[in-house]
Amino acid sequence: MSAPKKVVVFDYGFGNVRSAERALAHVGADVEITGDYEKAMNADGLLVPGVGAFAACMQGLRAARGDWLVGRRLSGGRPVMGICVGMQILFERGIEHGVETEGLDEWPGLVEPLKADVVPHMGWNTVTPAADSQLFAGLGADTRYYFVHSYAVREWSLEVTNPNIRAPKVTWATHGEPFVAAVENGPLWATQFHPEKSGDAGATLLRNWLGTL
Repeated sequence: MSAPKKVVVFDYGFGNVRSAERALAHVGADVEITGDYEKAMNADGLLVPGVGAFAACMQGLRAARGDWLVGRRLSGGRPVMGICVGMQILFERGIEHGVETEGLDEWPGLVEPLKADVVPHMGWNTVTPAADSQLFAGLGADTRYYFVHSYAVREWSLEVTNPNIRAPKVTWATHGEPFVAAVENGPLWATQFHPEKSGDAGATLLRNWLGTL
């Protein structure tokens, strides 16, 4: 029997680290909450949570050297998963209340306010998974996931023209208008919703991620 996968939930002051820890432990991971750079660098998987404002999360992440950590892990093909604002900061930039902040720029794109009659988007919603998604394997089209957010990426602008490079798999959801709900891009995966708050569906999704580590 293989040893459990070691996953670090990166603690930089802006995330639901305890609920993420419990959810990962529930699906069999060996989980540690830490802001220690070396432990996070050497884990089988790194989970980057995030709640609150884009700018504040980026400030906290940089203060904890999380920007270097994510970049170094990805350059070595080491898996990283972002959740909620932990997904948003992977994009090029975010804008809140007219203030624009640089993100980690792993993907081009702008995190901006949702255009919907009711904001924040809070509660359960379905998604339209990308074709051949590994993240959503075993989950039906009517499966619902738990969202809490007022900002999102409304346009996916990354184009892959090299036939030797696999294009990212982009999953969409709709609240007022379509927005990016999840991305699978080599070792970098992310969800706008909270798998750790999405019950059995979220557990399946996290188990799918662990299976790729």
